[in-house]
Amino acid sequence: MPANQSHRPNPPRQSIDPLTLAFLDFLDTERNASPRTITNYRHALETFRIQYPHFSTWDQCQADDFRRYLFDCMKQKKARSTIRLHFAALRSFYKFLTLRHGLKINPLKEVQLPKPDKKLPVVMTTNQIDELLALPFKIDHARQAPSWLPERDAAILELFYSTGIRLSELAALDVKDCDFYNESIRVFGKGSKERYCPVGTPALEALQTYRAKADVSAGPLFLSKLRKRLSPRAIHNLLKKYLAHANFPLHVTPHKLRHSFATHLLDNGADLRSVQSLLGHASLSTTQIYTHVSVERMKKVYDEAHPRA
Repeated sequence: MPANQSHRPNPPRQSIDPLTLAFLDFLDTERNASPRTITNYRHALETFRIQYPHFSTWDQCQADDFRRYLFDCMKQKKARSTIRLHFAALRSFYKFLTLRHGLKINPLKEVQLPKPDKKLPVVMTTNQIDELLALPFKIDHARQAPSWLPERDAAILELFYSTGIRLSELAALDVKDCDFYNESIRVFGKGSKERYCPVGTPALEALQTYRAKADVSAGPLFLSKLRKRLSPRAIHNLLKKYLAHANFPLHVTPHKLRHSFATHLLDNGADLRSVQSLLGHASLSTTQIYTHVSVERMKKVYDEAHPRA
């Protein structure tokens, strides 16, 4: 079985209808979609088929059927983000059917979705960031653990905040992706799109210290205790461990470090296009959510500081 088929969880491939299987292969081999996207899209298509088993083929579905499905999802009080994800999968699937399998009409074109919830990203303060970045050298590590674990963990946290890269992007970094002379790293984002991210001095110094102490000269950048590539799940658990030692009034995840990176840049005068490029967003509208965070923070400062606020 080819390696790229391992992306897909149960049920087994035999249970998927041929068109869905062809679509998943298209996402994997031609669109370079992430394993998470493939899993989410497969789940969305299967959810629709389970809920409407009387459709024997996809070309039987009409716009009114998808409006009914939308109504049912809202009646079940599914989150708007979940509804929009499911319909994104269905839209992409039907576009694939019209382009590759001769479907005459795309029924999803006539279906209007509810607007997404306006939830602002949770952002850490700079004091909270400073406290988090200092934690690797403040807590006790297991006696049998390699002596370089604090340096590795410090480098991971510094790099997260310095670059705003995604968890999966950080886990995939190799030593060769680090350009210390130009103070940058090469990152492969969604769809295997390559971009270069500048790295701040504290993160560069943390990386150099970790590499020297752990003797990391080639291959994966961040190593486990067994000197294998550190997985995204392991990095996520690493962050949770440190957060357990901090008294933050919010649930912090690697993605909230990304939110904090973007918002702190905008707070200090960075332009939106530059932040979009640094984050690897395909659309500027995705980045614009952070401008709302900055405006809210400015309003709070104004209300607290201006004598006639």
